[in-house]
Amino acid sequence: MKISVAAEPFESADGRRLVAALDADLATRYSPDQMYGMNLKPEQLAPGLGTFVIARVGGQAAGCGALRMLDDSTAELKRMYVEPKLRGHGIAKAILSSLEAAAKELGATRLVLETGIHQAEAIGLYRGVGFRAIDCFGVYAGSSSSLCFEKPI
Repeated sequence: MKISVAAEPFESADGRRLVAALDADLATRYSPDQMYGMNLKPEQLAPGLGTFVIARVGGQAAGCGALRMLDDSTAELKRMYVEPKLRGHGIAKAILSSLEAAAKELGATRLVLETGIHQAEAIGLYRGVGFRAIDCFGVYAGSSSSLCFEKPI
């Protein structure tokens, strides 16, 4: 399976479709007050501030992810998603690799993320690529449904 990952507009048709699918999936797992993805704004992904990537398999959009700089050295991963029928083929790892490279280009030396307690597959992925649990930060602090992770890069 040939996977390509490239920066694309957050508000592209494929970007909107993938983010809507992510939100629909999260809505089956969490109440609206436990869903934090909506706090990502397109302007936070402007050049020099962050990026949004889409993974493609055979030209078809298969997954996405974003990162935004929180400060001069920390980037936050956001909106990670892979179509359910394509999971388990390395697409999420390819997205993470692309976002890590983009974070380094932006000057980040640390990645952080939040994921939900009901997303065992995501938790396993993040731990498997070197993330370690940390106290939740920002809007996630005190959330009973959130787990936060970091990875030095």
